[in-house]
Amino acid sequence: MKNRTLIVAALVMVLLCVGLIFLGLRHENAGGGSPGQSQTADGDTQSQAQQDITATLAVCGDIMSHLPQTNDAYDAATDTYSYLPCFQYAKAWTESADYTVGNLETTLNGPPYSGYPQFCAPDALAYNLKSIGFDLVTTANNHCMDKGYNGLSRTLDVLDQAELKHVGTYRTQAEFDENHGVVVADVGGISVAFLGYTYGTNGIPVAADKDFSLNRFNVDYTGDCVTLDQEKLSSELAYAESLNPDLIAVMIHWGIEYQTTQNAYQEQVADFLISHGADVILGSHSHVPQPMGTRTVTLDDGSTRTGFVAYSLGNFVSNQSPATVNVNYTDTTAILRLELTKNGQTQETTVTDVSYVPMLVLNRGTGVQDQYLILDVNALIAAHDSGDTSVATDAVYSKLEYALNGCHTILGADYDKAGTPPQTTSA
Repeated sequence: MKNRTLIVAALVMVLLCVGLIFLGLRHENAGGGSPGQSQTADGDTQSQAQQDITATLAVCGDIMSHLPQTNDAYDAATDTYSYLPCFQYAKAWTESADYTVGNLETTLNGPPYSGYPQFCAPDALAYNLKSIGFDLVTTANNHCMDKGYNGLSRTLDVLDQAELKHVGTYRTQAEFDENHGVVVADVGGISVAFLGYTYGTNGIPVAADKDFSLNRFNVDYTGDCVTLDQEKLSSELAYAESLNPDLIAVMIHWGIEYQTTQNAYQEQVADFLISHGADVILGSHSHVPQPMGTRTVTLDDGSTRTGFVAYSLGNFVSNQSPATVNVNYTDTTAILRLELTKNGQTQETTVTDVSYVPMLVLNRGTGVQDQYLILDVNALIAAHDSGDTSVATDAVYSKLEYALNGCHTILGADYDKAGTPPQTTSA
């Protein structure tokens, strides 16, 4: 009997504890729920909105290697090549961005090396670009076929070995088919689908059995280059959209060399790309800067789409200058910095800020070590004004002012707001 009484008492205690726990849970939920949840009108809970994600995409212009540059990169003592001295003043900007891209306008076909008109640079260029923060290059340009299909293929082999992503050219049909010419990259937590195209190949035809190897946006790519391949572009942009990236960026080789304004065909192509899903268009080829800004397109149903277009950033590095090609601003460029923001509530991603860093490609003349330097214009002007003329001599200062004026006139002074160079590691 005693044992039975004890069992009943124990059961009563268990039931009381369960009841108290249940009441406590109800009281806790009535007080607003657990951390990270909010109370809705009907008593249900939902997760708090995610925070916004902000990232920086840095964009550079044409990466050239004319033969004087190649020779300057050579170290006879070690029989090796290095472009790192040339990049030392640009590195802070390319390295600090979440993702950095540019146009590789040379092949990497191994020695013998060559410059214009059929480029071939040392493999070190790819490794050096990677080491200063480049993440992806477009290889679709008018010089990608300079050494034929074999040169195109070896260039991609070297880029893979350097762990530098590429878009626009392909070694096999299977390689193209794998992603339909699209590279989706993680840009600081924001997914960006990159596509790459060129207007043509300087008249060099792509073999029929290698048609997969190069993305061209013109049907008549060996001729007048004025007939847009609408079917190809719309199909590949639709595929990029099907991957559900946050943004779509098209890297495109277009326009007229040495013109500091875009032409009507560039605008036509830009409108087509934006209307078919492109959010950002990053142009190259002119070897001088061309304007940038937001462009709005009206669609067939009356709605509108907007995209940001940078028609050209000029030469990120080259041997071209007013002294060598008699064309102004061929030594003037900029590193574009796009702030991308993904809204935590709506999940919509937009370009929320645009800025650039004016740069001057300084050719210091033959007979000096490190003949070529890509200079941060604002930083070197400030250094000179404070009395530091170790790099910005009086002669260089005048070139810096000319480059600054060119950037402000062509690209817009309002976008020149990147500020001082970020902290960086040693070269």
